[in-house]
Amino acid sequence: MWAKTVTENFANVIHGLNASHLTDLVIQRSKRMILDTLGVGLLGTSTDVFHKVTQYSKIYHSDASSTVWGHSDFRLPPPYAAFVNGIAVHSMDFDDTWHPATHPSGAVLPALFALSEVLPQKQKFSGLDMLLAFNVGIEVQGRLMRFSNEASNVPKRFHPPTVVGTMGSAAATAKLLALDQFKCKAALAVAASYAGAPMANAATQTKPLHIGNAARHGLEAACLASLGLQGNKQILDMESGLGAFYTDYTPRFLPTLQSYSWLLDQQDVAIKRFPAHLGTHWVADAVSSLRKHLVESDEPVPISRIKKIVVKVPDVRYVNRPFPNSEHEARHSFQFAACTALLDGSISVQSFSEQNISRPELKELLSKTKLEHPADNKPSFENLYCEVNVTLQDGEVFREHCDTFYGHWRKPLSTDDLKKKFHSNASSVLSVEATEGIIETVENLEKVEDCSVLSAFLKGTQSTKVLSKMCLP
Repeated sequence: MWAKTVTENFANVIHGLNASHLTDLVIQRSKRMILDTLGVGLLGTSTDVFHKVTQYSKIYHSDASSTVWGHSDFRLPPPYAAFVNGIAVHSMDFDDTWHPATHPSGAVLPALFALSEVLPQKQKFSGLDMLLAFNVGIEVQGRLMRFSNEASNVPKRFHPPTVVGTMGSAAATAKLLALDQFKCKAALAVAASYAGAPMANAATQTKPLHIGNAARHGLEAACLASLGLQGNKQILDMESGLGAFYTDYTPRFLPTLQSYSWLLDQQDVAIKRFPAHLGTHWVADAVSSLRKHLVESDEPVPISRIKKIVVKVPDVRYVNRPFPNSEHEARHSFQFAACTALLDGSISVQSFSEQNISRPELKELLSKTKLEHPADNKPSFENLYCEVNVTLQDGEVFREHCDTFYGHWRKPLSTDDLKKKFHSNASSVLSVEATEGIIETVENLEKVEDCSVLSAFLKGTQSTKVLSKMCLP
């Protein structure tokens, strides 16, 4: 169907894409994203913010209910299951990051799982259904980000997942609901009125709500559209529509279905090794390399010999926190990343405990640390760099530079390291059997006939009871 507007074009493509459009590379990359997102989400169910939002969400009841990840005895209505699971994914800032800058998976995957559990029983949700709907949600986010040059840089005003993530969740769930072109268009319009949250809440317990709300609101938008609710039919075409979130906005048509090319084919995501803002990963790798000039791996760093530490990074103000006072501030602090990597040789989940944040030796190093912002170091995850200089009391200077950290899309995590990350995260909540069951299911996702197997694993069901339902051809 020929489209007169960008909004109509998006609706036609969301409706028209099918499993045959998926390429091997898109399937492989999206399975990595799914596995990583499930792992960080399961780990996130142990956080304080997750416990607070689940307590709140318990006031909502419905005959239809969906799994809360990591809980065998607790279910919520689908929008609120999407909400709390989305919050779990982002509660530690451990989820994937794309370019232009957004966290793509956390807004989509919890919504799809929540919706899949309340579809009519005769309507099986296969692994290919999951992969197609997931990739539609990821694709819409990436295409919308390319409507604005402003979106190419680390954000300053709106948190991107609250804008494009909400739209991606709506597109993915509209696909799973098999909405027609007119209702897909309506879902995008409704979702746009749910979109947006300010960057001022970065480094607080409120920031994870951005992902949870994107998942929930996109799901709600698609469900409302399925019931006939309508909105502006040109929501993507207008500066007063989605363009309201950007200072520059040039909407573009999608490729034709006959020769569709996925952005995930062209641009992979970054998968984090530790739970903090992506920019801190350049800092950690540069400092870890520099530390080798000062001490052997197991030796303590001679803090008294260090006169000053200079960290050269882009000017990203919400990650400039000289003395973070909470885990959320520490996750958004170039300085904390530099000093922790120098003290410990690496950064881990445990690095953000109150005990580690309050260490006297860390505070002493922080007092010696300052940031510099070279003019050529732009705030873009595609080309930023970090240079670290450590000057000793005797005047000797050590320097290290990082252009691409391990885990960036130019230097992706190996499959073994991705599985290790998932094991470490998921096994804190699930049994070994359920953890292995998720890995096996995601590895074979395009062959799985009934995705309810994943929901069963996510609530902790033993794999021996579930694998018999996987129905691999």
